[in-house]
Amino acid sequence: MDPARERLDELRGRLVAQLAALRADHDAVVDASRDSNADDEHDPEGATIAFERAQVDALARSAQQRLEEVDAALQRLDDGTYGTCRACGRPIAPERLEVRPAATTCATCRG
Repeated sequence: MDPARERLDELRGRLVAQLAALRADHDAVVDASRDSNADDEHDPEGATIAFERAQVDALARSAQQRLEEVDAALQRLDDGTYGTCRACGRPIAPERLEVRPAATTCATCRG
């Protein structure tokens, strides 16, 4: 199997697992707050619950975005455009793809 596909598939698997865990955490926070009569605005514990929910939501959105980037990279691999900078059309250095397998630009154009 292609090493790039292996890296992307492995990363995708980790992200899917992370996203599932975050969704479970979110559901647990929501369920815990549902069983309590905490008022997010006026109860000292309410602020903690709201913060936890917001933090888990942000982490889940980030993981979802990274998963979409990996899926797009897998599509580019299938299309034969993986490893080509979208900005300048030159190859993306293998070292950059090793570190950021879903990279869409070369180091020169990333800024």
